[in-house]
Amino acid sequence: MAFATVWNYCVPLTIITVACLVRTAHCQAVQAENVTVLEGGTAQISCRLQNYDGSIVVIQNPRRQTLFFNGTRALKDDRFQMVLFTPRLVRIELTNVSVFDEGGYFCQLYTDATHHQVATLSVLVPPETPTVDVKQEAVEGGEVELTCVSPRSKPAATLRWMRNGREIPGVVSQQDNGKTFSVSSTIRIPVERKDNGAALSCEAFHPALGTQRRVRHYRLDVYFAPTVRIVPPSGILREGDSLSLTCSVSGNPLPRNIQWSKINDTLPERAEISGPTFQISRLSQSHNGTYLCQAQNNFGRAADHYTLLVYDNVSVTTTVPPTPTSTQPLTSHPATQTLLTRSVALDPKAGCVNLLKDPGAVVETHSAVPYAVIGGVLALLVFTVICVLIVTIWCSVRQKGSYLTHEASGLDEHGEVQEAFLNGNDASQGKKEYLL
Repeated sequence: MAFATVWNYCVPLTIITVACLVRTAHCQAVQAENVTVLEGGTAQISCRLQNYDGSIVVIQNPRRQTLFFNGTRALKDDRFQMVLFTPRLVRIELTNVSVFDEGGYFCQLYTDATHHQVATLSVLVPPETPTVDVKQEAVEGGEVELTCVSPRSKPAATLRWMRNGREIPGVVSQQDNGKTFSVSSTIRIPVERKDNGAALSCEAFHPALGTQRRVRHYRLDVYFAPTVRIVPPSGILREGDSLSLTCSVSGNPLPRNIQWSKINDTLPERAEISGPTFQISRLSQSHNGTYLCQAQNNFGRAADHYTLLVYDNVSVTTTVPPTPTSTQPLTSHPATQTLLTRSVALDPKAGCVNLLKDPGAVVETHSAVPYAVIGGVLALLVFTVICVLIVTIWCSVRQKGSYLTHEASGLDEHGEVQEAFLNGNDASQGKKEYLL
């Protein structure tokens, strides 16, 4: 008894029939073995003899054509070879087996009565790696229909769709092609933008593969309209700076052409465009405006805009009041210092002044007290001067009136002295001292 093994595929031995041919008081027997082999492999067909007495042995194919007659080739088919012919065992070998070689092979022993046994040859056709067909393009928001096809197997293969380790149920169909079968499994799944690049697989199982399987991997290709975003520069732009904008574009298919434009105006002469990059050197306020980046593919169009606002260079100085000391009295004259001039840009959104240092610009400035203080001091000085003038004039007028009054009084007293002298009165008695 022999075992036929092809591609490590073991077939259990099956005895179909035992024939006893009775001749002159003894029994002759012939035994045939069934064989299963993979397509393209090699099959060995054996006929085991018992009590063989030299009778004629004939082996025929399923179409009852004689292959060998007592070990001699009868059919011109080089795929068949006689590998063993003994009184106990006859074995032939068939190479490059196809499904058309399938059927019953006859082992015949010719005595007074002709008897035969049949060895059945079975051919397995394992599936090739299945293919995936897409009925239509997968577009964002729609559905995609995928069909996994195993065009040829025997017996029919089993197909299974998988995604992220989970099976996706499909609609299975099977077609008989005579000796083989074709099998297909179709699935329909909704798709979104996030499904682009998702990994699917179709697996084929078959008895000829044992625990192995044939796998076809498929990556979803979801088409969607582009998205556009302009990456703006950081900080505030002022005259003399450079502008660099980058247009970030996504989409499937990815747009090849990116268009830059300026709304209601033409692009500046110094503008440089290199694919998604837009640059302007030495900015001025004439460059102010809204710039547009656009991209388009077969599934839509998208755009993004950036509003450029270039600010003037404004110089301001910082007031540094003099620091008083314990030995030096404060003076009303401000100290003179050399300061770094800072260019500023007023940001109306921030509501504050951003100081942007302009290196190399050094000017000499005089620190001063605030204008409100200067105005107050000047007003106080003017008021003081006016008050002093008023007091001075008032005092002067009053002093002049007093002098005139005392002068008139003196004249009267002098007349009285003269009169007394003339009247013989004692001058000493009448003498008085007048003080103006």
